[in-house]
Parts: sequence; C-alpha cells; structure tokens
Amino acid sequence: MRILVVDDERQITRVLRTSLESHGYVVAIAQDGLEALRSFELARPDLVITDLSMPNMDGVELTRAIRLQSQTPIIVLSVSEHDTAKVAALDAGADDYVTKPFSTPELLARVRVQLRRRAEEAAPPAKVSEGDFSIDIEAHRVAVRGEELHLTPKEFDLLLLFVRNVGRVQTHKTLLRAIWGPGGEHQPEYLRVLIAQLRKKIDLPEQPSHIESEPWVGYRFRAT
Repeated sequence: MRILVVDDERQITRVLRTSLESHGYVVAIAQDGLEALRSFELARPDLVITDLSMPNMDGVELTRAIRLQSQTPIIVLSVSEHDTAKVAALDAGADDYVTKPFSTPELLARVRVQLRRRAEEAAPPAKVSEGDFSIDIEAHRVAVRGEELHLTPKEFDLLLLFVRNVGRVQTHKTLLRAIWGPGGEHQPEYLRVLIAQLRKKIDLPEQPSHIESEPWVGYRFRAT
C-alpha cells in the first residue's frame, strides 16, 4: 500500500516515514499542498496523511482538490483539539484526524481502519457487521449483541452511517446533511435528540457509549 505524507516539518515526515515503512507501507513525502497534489496525481497513493497548516496550499485546500478527483482516504494532522481548520477539512471530505503530538500506534491503527474500509467499499455488502452490530440493509433489520432491535427510520439511517464508518469521526454538519438533507445543516438540536434516542437503545448501563462525542467537531462510533 502506498501512503503520501504531507507536512512542512521535516522531523514529522522523518518519524512518519520510518514508522510506516517499518510496517510495510511504501511512503512518498511532500512538503506542501501543491507538491502533494502533483505527487497525488502522478502516483495515486492508497491513503494521504496531511498536516493542515502549510505554505502554498493548506490541508483543507488539498483535501478539496483531492476530493474533486478521488475518494482516497485522507487523515489530517492537527495541532489543536479545537482547530476550526480541522473541522473544515472533515467537512471538505477528510476521513479522520489525529492531534499533534500523536501516538504512533494510534496513527497506524487509524491507517489500517481507513485502508480496510477502502477495500470493503469497493463492493458494498447487503449486510454490514461490526463488533456488537449486525445490519441487514435490504430488510431494514438491526441486531445488537445478537438481539433484534427496533429503530425508527432516522435512527436506522444514523446507525448504518456509524457502523459503515467505525472509528471515523463524523462532523455535525456531515451527519445533519446525511440524515436530514441540506436543509437540516443548521438544526443541531435535531442531531442531539436523535443521538440521545439511539444511545438509549444501543448502549448498556454503566458501559461506555458506542457513540463518542468529539468536542467541537462531531461524533465517533465504536462497535464494541
């Protein structure tokens, strides 16, 4: 698998190259967004890891440019939990983010998740199973820990979106647009209510919620 790493900090690119290559990935390096876009168009990597703050073309612009031509997974690197550019990148089509300074094992796990999802999306299945969850899309049936669960249509759509994107952060805007269409983007209270209803149905008492809040950003789903 080929990974394009984009960052103007040479220490970061050295660390990422060493870590990724030690796990069998072929790594290309770019120092800014323009160089990265040229490299992407020539080499067509399987995944992109990009910083947000860079000269010439930042990570948000790079994400938009890649999304015009490809659905290649993109993981963005951010220096702040509350970085508005991070949210903008996710809304522009990035798949996940990691906050600097980052844990190398966590980043590698995120890389594996995105590459596995890309392979699975090549042929979307009629049934989706992840951890505690099994969804029959055609029959509109859901089982959680082996027990069938009754969900409203919007709860079903939200859970299916989450299960298809386990471990991948979903911004508030992305979720509102997916469930209610463009007109729902400015109604965050709809999402809060729906999330609360779904949590009541799928979570176990005194156990961490499957739906984890990402402050200022959105939600991330875990299947176990």
